[in-house]
Amino acid sequence: MKFIYVLMMAFLMTMPAIAQTEVAGVNLPNTLEVGETQLTLNGAGVREKFWMDMYAGGLYTNVKMTEASKVMNEDALMAIELHIVSGLISSKKMSSAVEEGFQNSTKGNTKPFRPKIDKFISFFSDEISVGDVFDITYLPSKGVVVFKNNKELGTIEGLDYKKALFGIWFCDKPADEDLMNGMLSL
Repeated sequence: MKFIYVLMMAFLMTMPAIAQTEVAGVNLPNTLEVGETQLTLNGAGVREKFWMDMYAGGLYTNVKMTEASKVMNEDALMAIELHIVSGLISSKKMSSAVEEGFQNSTKGNTKPFRPKIDKFISFFSDEISVGDVFDITYLPSKGVVVFKNNKELGTIEGLDYKKALFGIWFCDKPADEDLMNGMLSL
């Protein structure tokens, strides 16, 4: 009986390790609930700048995706979760990085998306701190819904916008190629 108890305790103690993936000292959940749908962690990685970790990012999907273009273009429920791990990230720096990401994603053609880009950047206007979590969820019938620390910040409609936004991480010139490869599990 004691053996069974010890075995069960050992199993239960490993459950958190099974249910999460550690990246840059952050535990990303292996699943993400979006409404009544459960998405699975497709892959995860770290955004680095000058050899320093900025944030851990995870891509959540219904089906395994290993092609960046498919992630960008697919009209399917998916989410990117960003965990801030550096005190060097400020609202201003995040806004600047997002602007640069849209420039790369759209190959400099941001004009058609300008109002939506400005709205997205406004979601980073409040102070950003280590431990903050941003969820960027694409719902095909609704658009991109953004959350900070589980608080909804707003919604931006349109598949075309989703393609440009997800392109920040999955275009030909992504924010961080290693992060992209990690999120694609390559």
